[in-house]
Amino acid sequence: MTKTVVAEPKIRQLQTAIETVVRGKPDAVKLALVCLLAEGHLLIEDVPGVGKTTLAHSLARVFDCTFRRIQFTSDLLPSDILGVSVFNQTGQSFDFRRGPIFANIVLADEINRTTPKTQSALLEAMSEGRVSVDSQTHALPKPFMVVATQNPVEHHGTYPLPESQLDRFLLRIKMGYPDNDAEKDILRRQARLPEVENLQPVMRAEDILEAQSLVDRVRVDESLLDYIMAIVEATRRSEFLLIGASPRGSLALRRAAQGLAYCEGRDYCIPDDVKRLVVPVLAHRVVVSSKYSSPYKRSEEAEAILAEILQSVEIPL
Repeated sequence: MTKTVVAEPKIRQLQTAIETVVRGKPDAVKLALVCLLAEGHLLIEDVPGVGKTTLAHSLARVFDCTFRRIQFTSDLLPSDILGVSVFNQTGQSFDFRRGPIFANIVLADEINRTTPKTQSALLEAMSEGRVSVDSQTHALPKPFMVVATQNPVEHHGTYPLPESQLDRFLLRIKMGYPDNDAEKDILRRQARLPEVENLQPVMRAEDILEAQSLVDRVRVDESLLDYIMAIVEATRRSEFLLIGASPRGSLALRRAAQGLAYCEGRDYCIPDDVKRLVVPVLAHRVVVSSKYSSPYKRSEEAEAILAEILQSVEIPL
């Protein structure tokens, strides 16, 4: 039996620990773990008060690694994220002072509240795991993950994320409201719910790196690659989509499926892994045609179109 199967109880332990703080959202917690183990970045999009920031902070707490939170505002500068070179009079040289991006897990809170120039400062970091400042390249720590949050219904003082930025996020998820039983439990146990700061680490950074290497070895059969390609091709042919999924989207869907299979204790992917991840992986990468969309509902419309595409593509046996 491979180590990918042996690792599954540890993943359940991680999920259980996070769910002591993030109540009633097992799917969101599972997908956040999938994103981390698949070496991706996570965009959490939802209304205020549903636990976006709490999920990001909890994810960092259950791993024994560094965590920094950046509150994105309209006056934030790229140097506030990446760092700045400061002249050292003693040594007569410039010393680089690292910004908050130099952490294992970085929470970019309300990322759409800052200008496109500052948003773009994250592109190199998210794509290549490094940053360039004053012609010098600085490697980021490993593992490295950006967890960004944004409020989709508030438009005053916000800057929509460009497609190039959205494409760097492996998954986009929504928290949603808890069901009645979960919310009632939150009300009943409010005084006794554990604080995020009280969460104890379950895995170390070295364990995460090992798990990520094992995700690479999760088997994806040729028939599943054909299934992924059929879905992606359908997005490119759809009359409802102005822009379909790119090759990066295909790779993201494959990688996320491997991460989900690993989390569920398998060393092979199945069609349900792909089906479950099509919307969180591809919905933010496609652009709905203006003829069939409204500015305030493009996210929901993209998800509905992808759901229809899934119904039309034959599932491999």
